[in-house]
Amino acid sequence: MKKVLIADDSALVRKQLTEIIATLGFEIETARNGAEAVQKATDTQYDVITMDINMPVMDGLTAVEKIMAVRPTPILMISSLTTESAGITMEALDRGAVDYIAKPGTMNVGKSENREDILQKVQSLSRIPPRRLKAAVRRPVQRERPARVRESVGSDCAGSGEVNKILLIGASTGGPGLIEQICRALPNGFPYAVCIVQHMPEHFTAAFTTRLDKVSTLPVVECKDHVELSNGTIYIARGGIHLHFAKKVTGKIMIREEKNKNDRFFQPSVDEMFESALKVFSGEQITAVLLTGIGDDGANGMVKIKKAGGFTIGESEETATVYGMPRAAYERGGVSQQLPFPKIIRTLQTLR
Repeated sequence: MKKVLIADDSALVRKQLTEIIATLGFEIETARNGAEAVQKATDTQYDVITMDINMPVMDGLTAVEKIMAVRPTPILMISSLTTESAGITMEALDRGAVDYIAKPGTMNVGKSENREDILQKVQSLSRIPPRRLKAAVRRPVQRERPARVRESVGSDCAGSGEVNKILLIGASTGGPGLIEQICRALPNGFPYAVCIVQHMPEHFTAAFTTRLDKVSTLPVVECKDHVELSNGTIYIARGGIHLHFAKKVTGKIMIREEKNKNDRFFQPSVDEMFESALKVFSGEQITAVLLTGIGDDGANGMVKIKKAGGFTIGESEETATVYGMPRAAYERGGVSQQLPFPKIIRTLQTLR
């Protein structure tokens, strides 16, 4: 039987999460603070740990770091949907946590969508091999983008030349660290506009964008409605809004934000971005990448882009933290090349 540790100083949250996760048939234990969580995680190998951020005795960030150092375990952060919590949660992912969910006390846990999200993430994280978690802890040292490059791109991130090639990237669970590596790796003068959908709620994408912009050679901006795409700029879809594209009468391509959920489970949705791109770009102009993630978002879009003549890359099971989205794309015939993540990086660096 799989084991789950719920670490939270709130008895209400411990009770709510226990009731939800128990439906999976998992054995559940609880901890009231970070220190207790570290002690239990040191003595017992859990399949998943849910970790609150603000706790007495020892906070969640410190607990994540200590647990990942002694017994790597899939850790799911419990975070409030605020700008401050978003920044702290990004830090937790840096320290080895795999994903996050909204704090049950801030949402209606009776809603089937919220329960499904929790159950889906806990079940998927419980299948992650420990060897992938050990690799996730060894993160590169952060660096600031060189001042000369910052000056050359300008504060408005305006690129030059018509955008006739676009790189689209979709990711979910386990994706933030990979996207950071891609932003570090793409060279100055990259000849594509880059648009990324990472499944995140509102507030989180702003913190994520700020974090990426500090380490990326290329400028990284959060999407805004009606903004024209520029070559050599990375655009992050906003949480809670689909990223679409439209063509102006001048022929310029601009971002259009779609607030209607369109019956998608995720918003932003990778499929929404992929399918919208095909309305303004030919298949040959599109390179699409689908990385680690729960479910199948992006799989149908990959199939359509490949059929239209686009180049599609799916992350292989060898490196995917959760081999869900890229597996679905591969099984449906939507992947031109299936590659481990390091080879994806090298392939993107050579795009011309």
